[in-house]
Amino acid sequence: MSSEAITKSWWLLALCGILDATLAALNLFMFAWDGSPAWSTFAIRGAALLMSRIALAAGLCTIAAGIWSFGNGRSWLLVLNGLAFSAYGLIPRLWRGPLSFLLFARLLIVMAISIGIFELLTARTVRRQHPADGWFLGLAGIASFGFAMAFLALTLGWIQLEPRPLHASLFLWLVSYFGFSAICMLAFARRLQNPSRDPRGDYR
Repeated sequence: MSSEAITKSWWLLALCGILDATLAALNLFMFAWDGSPAWSTFAIRGAALLMSRIALAAGLCTIAAGIWSFGNGRSWLLVLNGLAFSAYGLIPRLWRGPLSFLLFARLLIVMAISIGIFELLTARTVRRQHPADGWFLGLAGIASFGFAMAFLALTLGWIQLEPRPLHASLFLWLVSYFGFSAICMLAFARRLQNPSRDPRGDYR
């Protein structure tokens, strides 16, 4: 299976981008709440459950895109990204003990690195024929590694979080990452969907 397969999976990546944008919006809602008595505990738990389901759906979409393009040299990176994303959504539903943001930060590191490598490798492939796409994907890959390093700094304690379970800075981190991921996925899907491109020459 060649680059044509990953081109045909553009709608899965677009759906993942929409789900990423929804996650960013929900985390923005949690940021706006930040302990306000206007929101009940029930509403917060409902939002957390919804985010868990959306993350699982986004992970499954990414895995499906990777499997669909199996044979493409970079498809395993999409599968790895989707597995980490699915775990991000499943852990809150399956684990009954206390959860730390640091666990989710480790999954975000895997997600950011895997998609960053995917973007950089794809940028190298398309740069000669489509310089604008190459520059976009290259910059997106660098930014993904930047997010990975930031989440690594959080797990190592180089960036300190407030000593409470829910706080505004945590949600801002998640809003930033999922918002960035949504932009990248939607833009990449749009380039794959563009019928003016020859799938035999692009994104191999």
